[in-house]
Amino acid sequence: MQLTSEQADKLIGAARTKAKAIGIAVSVAILDSAGHMKAFSRMDGAWLGSSDVALRKARTSVLFEAETHSIWDICKPDAQAHGLEHTNGGLVTFAGGIPLRAVNGDLLGAIGVSGARSNKTSRLRAPA
Repeated sequence: MQLTSEQADKLIGAARTKAKAIGIAVSVAILDSAGHMKAFSRMDGAWLGSSDVALRKARTSVLFEAETHSIWDICKPDAQAHGLEHTNGGLVTFAGGIPLRAVNGDLLGAIGVSGARSNKTSRLRAPA
């Protein structure tokens, strides 16, 4: 089974809807199980740099088949893979990347969300 364009577009829509509901502007990247782009969106007002971060979060999640925040535990200083975040063209090891799985558990791809710039003020808020 593979992630379809229609599914990727629905994920983008859901992420944008949630971001609007909590008052933030984000970039959202959807990758397939091979790490190739399926869909992308940068909301009006999202930081320009959030585009690359969202893509790297999704890529990190696909490569290691894990949520990005959980990868920090193995690459932080004095951990078994210290410096891992500097490999593969640069990984992101904080929250925002989540693997996408089929009902049977097969990896379909990943979503990466970054930005969290408020549409109302310049204060930062964490994305959901």
